[in-house]
Amino acid sequence: MPKSTPCVFPWSSVWLASLATLVVQSVLSSSYSSSSSSTYQGSAAGGKRPGFMERTLVLLDVNTRSPIRVLNDNFLSLQLDPSIIKDGWLDFLSSKRLVTMARGLSPAFLRFGGKRTDFLQFNNQKNLAKFRGPGPDYYLKNYEDDIVRSDIALDKQKGCKLANHPDIMLELQREKAATTQLVLLKEQLSNIYSNITITGLGARLVAFCSDVRSLDKLYNFADCAGLHLILGLNALHRNPDNSWNTSSTLSLLKYSAGKKYNISWELGNEPNAYRSMVGRAVNSTQLAQDYTKLRTLLQSVRYYHRAHLYGPNAGRPRKNAILLLDGFMKNAGSVVDAVTWQHYYMDGRVNKVEDFLKTRLLDTLTEQITKVTKVVNTHSPGKKVWLGGLGPAWAGGISNLSDTYAAGFLWVNTLGMAAMQGIDVVLRHSFFDYGYTHLVDQHFNPLPDYWFSLVFKRLVGPRVLAVRVAGLQRRPQPGRVIRDKLRIYAHCTSYYNHNYVRGSITIYIINLHRSRKKIKLAGTLRNKTVHQYLLQPYGTDGLRAKHVQLNGERLLMSDNETFPELKPKTLRAGRTIAMPPMTIGFYVIKNINAYACRR
Repeated sequence: MPKSTPCVFPWSSVWLASLATLVVQSVLSSSYSSSSSSTYQGSAAGGKRPGFMERTLVLLDVNTRSPIRVLNDNFLSLQLDPSIIKDGWLDFLSSKRLVTMARGLSPAFLRFGGKRTDFLQFNNQKNLAKFRGPGPDYYLKNYEDDIVRSDIALDKQKGCKLANHPDIMLELQREKAATTQLVLLKEQLSNIYSNITITGLGARLVAFCSDVRSLDKLYNFADCAGLHLILGLNALHRNPDNSWNTSSTLSLLKYSAGKKYNISWELGNEPNAYRSMVGRAVNSTQLAQDYTKLRTLLQSVRYYHRAHLYGPNAGRPRKNAILLLDGFMKNAGSVVDAVTWQHYYMDGRVNKVEDFLKTRLLDTLTEQITKVTKVVNTHSPGKKVWLGGLGPAWAGGISNLSDTYAAGFLWVNTLGMAAMQGIDVVLRHSFFDYGYTHLVDQHFNPLPDYWFSLVFKRLVGPRVLAVRVAGLQRRPQPGRVIRDKLRIYAHCTSYYNHNYVRGSITIYIINLHRSRKKIKLAGTLRNKTVHQYLLQPYGTDGLRAKHVQLNGERLLMSDNETFPELKPKTLRAGRTIAMPPMTIGFYVIKNINAYACRR
């Protein structure tokens, strides 16, 4: 297991008794004689004893008296990249199917931000004609006319504005997005970015093209899905003296306030990387002044005088990012409501499933969290820390890898590790867009990480519990560190799940071993009924599968508005949990009446 914050609490005599009893039973049931100890030592020297790994028993107990962390109700949250304005997918956020899938992960924050945050320009559109296009010439007119008709139809709806787009529109959009993404990727690799216009439209005007009303479409999506929008502002809009230019932001605030859009805000994206991106640096002192100016600006607009502000959204905590974060916290730590930073595990050139199974890779997050929290607690003890813009890979990921079951090991372990170390919110990049690191693909079908996220949301609550594990462990060779391949986390069961009463506990387990592992519940968990939600790859592609089965049943959307029923498998009281190799499972301990989970 990953190391967690030390937590001292009395373990009951029931645990010790269970441990002794189970060890005795394990020994008595062995087919080996009383001299098995010496036999094992001899066989270990000459090779692994047949069936040894199969017979390994892990004893598991959880402290049910008090939680070690209490997280935000929106702990698992989402992100959309501003590139969706440029590649055209923004116009399809009104899709009934997309909204349904986003709603399945609510309550959550929706961060609208990414590398192109600092190239967003707001325009309260008055001259509609010049914003028509562009798009591939051979279908531009008919395609955009369809978008116009769709927008006009949406305008006539009251409340949530939802649409069912024809297949031909989606096919044309996929072609357009593929072409646009080649341009966006070239920009990213060359560090030469073009501006993106985010637009609004007065209530008396009507939309006549796909680019106008982008903010309205974005907010409609968030509001209909039950997500709280966090909008990233352009920090590279600078005056000649390098101070932040607020003119565009003030127009945006006034427009949003007029629409009564409930939005939180952030400024910039990875400011530590500005020099390499645009050849212009913004140091920590200047960034702190910019955030202070933004806070003052928010307070000057009555509707947003109590709006939340998050930042500085620093990059991976290497030397430059840590120096920037330290200076920012020193000068503006009290200005932000939570401190945000980003983490990506690998670049998009990785092409092996095995990379997602490396415990050393999984454990890098612990080291990064420790660095960030140390800086934050030095200047603002107790300040909430958010992990924003998290993804398995940058540069769009790679097809048939970062969009498969294998990537789920990183994702679920990230949630468990971040929760154990007190990260208040994790924002997943990205819910939907072009590429291969998302939760939903361009055909509006859920990818494996979406199903992991849905089950997590349904079963896992914000109260984190301490786990104790006992079992056979390998002895590290000199100079080597043994990194655990069986990872176990525990929370109180989500209060939003009405199938379980308060006091229930959810345990989620990641088995990275290539063999089955047996887990025996002990102590306070002993002889309790367990509901199993075992998630495995579906089909013949193994870990490269893009479909998931739950307890042997493939997970599929029934239609655009209906999720499959997440049916648990009941394990009788006292039964050993058997985790198949390289799988992820969630286990709800019913009727335990845990004191930590009743409040």
